[in-house]
Amino acid sequence: MIVGFHPIAVYFGMAISAVPFPSITKMIFQIALFFIFEDFFHYWAHRGLHYGPFYKHIHKLHHEWSAPFGLAAEYAHPIEVIILGTGTIGGPLIWCFFTHDLHLITTLTWMTLRLFQAVEAHSGYDFPWSTHNWLPFWSGSEHHDYHHMAFTNNFSTSFRWWDHIFGTNKKYLAYKERRANELKAQEAKKAL
Repeated sequence: MIVGFHPIAVYFGMAISAVPFPSITKMIFQIALFFIFEDFFHYWAHRGLHYGPFYKHIHKLHHEWSAPFGLAAEYAHPIEVIILGTGTIGGPLIWCFFTHDLHLITTLTWMTLRLFQAVEAHSGYDFPWSTHNWLPFWSGSEHHDYHHMAFTNNFSTSFRWWDHIFGTNKKYLAYKERRANELKAQEAKKAL
């Protein structure tokens, strides 16, 4: 995919060596669109990979760890890498095809941010600076940890809204409520 990306991007008109770089506002707008496109694509592809033979022969490898860590984000079957990677490179390629207005630096920034997002989601940590703490609809590690723990629900990669819209977060929400009640009961017990 990486080797094929460059000639396809050039064919579609991506600016490879143009100077100056695009404005920061243009980059932010394009990268936001790529996140939305990738998240929608990833939601459906990931949900499909949890279906019977696709899970058994392809996606199960990624779920070897029920408590994931950062590098587990990229631990996957080669077919899964191609399927889910299509969402990552598809957004920039489609944008470039229709607009002929995309710079390589925007694409590289997008791919770097996407990789950081994947590592954060698989880190197993909820840091104070984690994205979902200031962007409430962001998935984050807690959201994705449940997916690895239960192997169901929470198929989105970046945003929680697809799981909410399509109802694939109900078990997760029930789990969160149950955990909150358990914590309240423990605190009440300590107070006695």
